[in-house]
Amino acid sequence: MRAKDIDMDLNPRLAPGRQLIQAYGDGGFLIAGQRWCGSVLVFPEATQAWACADIAALGLEALAPVIAAAPIPELLLVGCGPALRPLPPTVRAGLAAAGVRVETMDTGAACRTFNVLLTEDRRIAAALFAV
Repeated sequence: MRAKDIDMDLNPRLAPGRQLIQAYGDGGFLIAGQRWCGSVLVFPEATQAWACADIAALGLEALAPVIAAAPIPELLLVGCGPALRPLPPTVRAGLAAAGVRVETMDTGAACRTFNVLLTEDRRIAAALFAV
């Protein structure tokens, strides 16, 4: 078989209206072709600026858009910045009470995990601290 006969499509197949996180760094993100400065909340169909700048100051009220989403995400990925940091216990408990499971990881890992789960058509959201 010649190399030109192999068709390798490395672009994930997404349902219409879904958005991938294409890049992160330099204090922001590139999501579905749009540059976002600062931290963001990302849902499969939409992204919004997020005023929360540090996980240590994170309160449940900052995640109100996640809890209010319809349908509510089955999983929230929290990208903590350049390194994994613990989620405040009150935030974790409040999310659990609202029916949202949460996983914390560094922002790069959260971006990659979001994209993988998005291609699986999962109900997810990401709260991403800019790096």
